[in-house]
Order: sequence, then C-alpha cells, then structure tokens
Amino acid sequence: MSEPRILWQPDPATVARSRMAAFRAWVASTCGVQAPDYAALWRWSVTDLEGFWGAFAQFAQVRLHTPAQRVLAGTTMPGARWFPGATLNYAEHALSPAPGKGDDDLAVIYRCEDGVREQLSYGQLRRRVAAARAALVGLGVGRGDRVVALAPNSPDTLAAFLAVASLGAIWSSCSPDFGPRAVADRFAQIEPAVLIAVYGYRYGGQLYDIRSTVDALRGQIPSLRAVLTPGDLLAEPAGAAQFEAAVQFEAVDFDHPLWVLYSSGTTGLPKGIVHGHGGIVVEHLKALLLQSDLRPGDRFLWFTTTGWMMWNYLISGLLVGATIVLYDGHPAHPDIGALWRLAAQERVSYFGASAPFIQSCLKAGLRPGKELDLTALRAVGSTGAPLSPEGFGWIRDEVGPGVQICSVSGGTDLCAAFVCAAPDVPVWEGEISCRALGAAVVALDEAGAELFDGMGELVITKPMPSMPVFFWNDPGGARLHEAYFGMYPGLWRHGDWIRITPRGSCVIYGRSDATLNRGGVRMGTAEFYAVVESFDEVVDSLVIDTSGAGDDQGELLCFLVLAPGVSLPDVEPLLRTALRKNLSPRHVPNRFLVIDEVPRTLNGKKCEVPVKRILAGVDPERAVSLGALRNPDAFLALRAP
Repeated sequence: MSEPRILWQPDPATVARSRMAAFRAWVASTCGVQAPDYAALWRWSVTDLEGFWGAFAQFAQVRLHTPAQRVLAGTTMPGARWFPGATLNYAEHALSPAPGKGDDDLAVIYRCEDGVREQLSYGQLRRRVAAARAALVGLGVGRGDRVVALAPNSPDTLAAFLAVASLGAIWSSCSPDFGPRAVADRFAQIEPAVLIAVYGYRYGGQLYDIRSTVDALRGQIPSLRAVLTPGDLLAEPAGAAQFEAAVQFEAVDFDHPLWVLYSSGTTGLPKGIVHGHGGIVVEHLKALLLQSDLRPGDRFLWFTTTGWMMWNYLISGLLVGATIVLYDGHPAHPDIGALWRLAAQERVSYFGASAPFIQSCLKAGLRPGKELDLTALRAVGSTGAPLSPEGFGWIRDEVGPGVQICSVSGGTDLCAAFVCAAPDVPVWEGEISCRALGAAVVALDEAGAELFDGMGELVITKPMPSMPVFFWNDPGGARLHEAYFGMYPGLWRHGDWIRITPRGSCVIYGRSDATLNRGGVRMGTAEFYAVVESFDEVVDSLVIDTSGAGDDQGELLCFLVLAPGVSLPDVEPLLRTALRKNLSPRHVPNRFLVIDEVPRTLNGKKCEVPVKRILAGVDPERAVSLGALRNPDAFLALRAP
C-alpha cells in the first residue's frame, strides 16, 4: 500500500516552543527518560504507566489537596485505581489562577445564532460560579447529590456545572432539543435533586417552546426537590459582591464522580457512564496541554451541544487557561459558512466540529481561507465519524495549508480521544496522526492476535485514567464488563475497526458491529461512505449489510438522500462504477433506495445497527429506543424498503 501524501508538516521552531517539547525535556532532566521523538514518548507512556502519569501530573501542576499513596494500584481492567488516596477538585483547576492565567484574562466568549455576544473574564466567571454555588447550597445540594440540566451551550450553563463540581455534587446535562422521553430516560435513573432547565431555545432561526417537556419531567422524576432556570440559579442576592473571590472547592477523592454521560440508548435505557474528578483532570490536561498545545491566549471553539461529550471536552479548555468559545444555535444558520465567520471574527486558534460538518462545507464549495481572515487559526479538529480523505484535502486547500488537521477518535465512554494529533507529528491524508500518549491502542483479530497494518478491532490493552469509574445502577459491574471486556477478557474492546500503519498513524473504518462482510471480505462502512458521499449528487447515505439479519444470503442495501433535482437513474450507474473500482465488486450494493433522511441518534450518528435489526423484522420498539433518535420518523420509514 503506497504511503499517502503529507498534508501538514510540523514547523521545527513551533515544535520547539510547544508544551510537548517542554514535557519531553522535563522528563529527560527529572526522570532520566530519553524520548527523542513522539513515537519514543508514546512507547514510554504505555509501558511505564505509573512513570508517565505520575510525571505528567507533576509537570502539569495538578493540584492535590492530599497526596496519592501511589500513581496506580493494579493494572487489571476493570478495577485499576488511579492515584489512590489523592483528593482534588475539577472546578478548582478550571477557576484557580495558574501560571499565565489571571483574573482579567478572558475565560469565555459566547455567541448565539441570533447575534447575542457575551464575554467573561476568569474573575467574572468565578463570581458567577460563586453565586450559583450559594444558590445550590441554599437548596441543600451537597457532595454526591445529582444536579441535571436541560440547557444550552451558554455561560450560565457552564457556571452551573462548575458550581456543582465545586460542591462535590454530580452533574449531568442534555441539550434542550432532546425530547421528554429521551431526557427522562437519562435523568430519572440517576435520581437528581435539582433540575436546571430553560423553557425555550433558538435553533435555525426558530424559537422552540419546551415548557411542556419541563412540566413532564417534574412528574417523571420524583426525586426532584427543585426546578429552576439558569437565571433563577444565578440571581445574585443582596451583598453578592462577597462572592467575587469566595468560591470554595470541596476536596474529593480522585475517583469521586464528576459527571454522568450516557450511551446512545438506541437499544435500551441509556447507560449512565460515570467519570471521576481526577481521571478527567489528568486526561483532559494531557489532551489539551500536550496533544493540542493549548495555552493562555488561545481561543478554543468546538461546535457541540450540552448533550455530546465534546461539550465536556470543550469546557476543559479552562484547565489550561485558554479562552473557550461557546456557540449556541444551528451550525449552518443562516448558511453553512456561519461558524467560519464566527471563527474569523473571534480570532479562534483551534476550531473543532464533526466530520459530517466538514463534508457539508466541502459539498457546498466553501472557501473560508480565501474569503475570511483566518490568520489566527492554527488547527482544525474533526470527530464524531471518520473524516474522508477528501475532507482532509478540503481543509488543507480551502482553510489553509498551514492549518494542522486534527482528526481524532475516542468516545463518550472515556470522554477522551485515544487516537489523535500532536504538534510534532505530520498529518497524512485520510489518517489520524498518532495514538494518544498513555493510550495503549492496538488492532486485534477475532482470536486476539495483534495485527500490524491490518484492519482489526480497536482494543485498549492497559488502563487509562478517564475510563469509567462505574456505570450508574450497576453495583456488581456486570453491565460495564459486558460493554467492554466480554470479547477479550481484561482488554477494552471499543467497537470500532482500526488500522495502525507502520508510520504510527491510524485509520478508523467505522463500527465493527456494522461491518460489511461480503463473500468473506470485510470492510468498514466509512470506506463505503467515502466513495458514495464524494458525489455532489449524494447529500447523505446509509449502507446496511443484511447478512445474518434473518436472511442467510443477505443483501447489501444503500439508502441515498439525493440533492435537489437529482434522480436515482442519474447517479446509480456512476455509484456502481465507483464502488466497483474503489472498493470491490462484492461491495456494489444489490439495491439503491432513495430516502428523505438518514436516521440518526440524538448526537448525530448514523443508525446502522438499529436499521439492520428493523430490516430483519424486529419490531421497531425492540430494535431501537425511538426517544434516542433525532428523527424517529426517518427510522420507521425504512421498515419495508
């Protein structure tokens, strides 16, 4: 296989100023570890877990109220314990002054699609958090209590979260566009004491009233002691000036629950995934400080809602003293160029979005680098789905040749990326640059043998600090074990297909449970989509291999959303030719079918496995939890293609 072209090369002078270079020099002088390049540093990070994570915590100045007895107690998965005995608080790391971060420095820029703009300094954010904290204390909220939010990506939501974290209470959030069933399925199971909710939101130029959803939640969550809006929570009482510097931080155990995130919930009640204060602090510090080279003065934007783990990742930009840019609204309102204009106006340093968003920009023919002043932009991040080689090329050609393309892949499960970018590693077209430091990622075949430069299951062989502390309502750990450790005992199987190249770069091919297995030749769905969606005539697509789904022979079906004015006879011959040439004759679909919309989860992922179930004749209510879908009508329309 020929080596793909290099789209971006690290600049030696920039690398020398990076935090990665500073860390490498620090471990050489302090720990005696010689790691002349990224590959050597990665090898050390996954062979000496205690040495690496202990050194990094010291380098990053993690604030421990009580020291750890050791860095890692046990290496078995699940069951490994990080920094036992240590106490700390996430909110303290986000809000406390650090080298290069002062009260007057800019913490948050907020932009809404309707033009509203707000900004907060670190001092102003602390005051807002202190007011929210006082209100929560007044409601009796304390360590271990759950506070949930049906709220947008705004400074008030951020302040509420940091107040909750400062108390040692536990946070969980959903985007306001989640329906009442989806919200109740998530929040009711963790029995929250307080619900923070907005009564409406703006999206795509329209206002949506969700008072009925909030009223329904009052009745469906009997544990609630209070329901209030973010404005109510942040209403400052008389004498509130005392709060300006009075935020207190409850010192909690390293693995004390910080927040509850959720699995997609497409096949049952969403699993409540619990992450700890310490694991998130050290993992996000590593990702943002070293892999992303973020620091005070940088402006960090990732388009997300409060219902996606990327919100949790975005707000961790505060841990490194960066300015986080929060956007609330439709990413393509009034047009697909809206976020790029925002990036230019706010002088964004690091711009992140989903791979489908990048693909949409490509199809729309956008040229933001030519039409806007993006000279402050040094990196574009992409996640949520594999980024096509054409998407890589579009960023280089139309955003800027000097912009680093930071395609990353991870999951809600760890609230982290385990394959990503680094300031000292090149970007190859169509490939994720490297495995993250501390992430022992391998590709395994079905028998558990490691594959070299071959497509296999993405497996993590050693523990990482941000692995779930536990699943909610899973006291014996059976559901957690089944989710990750059933196929390869003691090893974390993530559920993606991956190939690790001789260069150390990675290619993700999609979900392993949605693999296209035709005549014994396996292929990831991402490869299929890269061909089909490269056509301007195709807006979106969904491919399903029905083999083993109630049909011994099985069909390969391709559902297409076509551009206006395009008919299937116009494009089908072209697609068949391209798939035969670029993939194989076996991977040319038996049938192409036109649909109005691809069914997606609330977080925008294509519903490949649920559609496969419904095509096998499984009742829709058993095939998927309709409340977990963004567009359930699109799913139901596929029952009889």
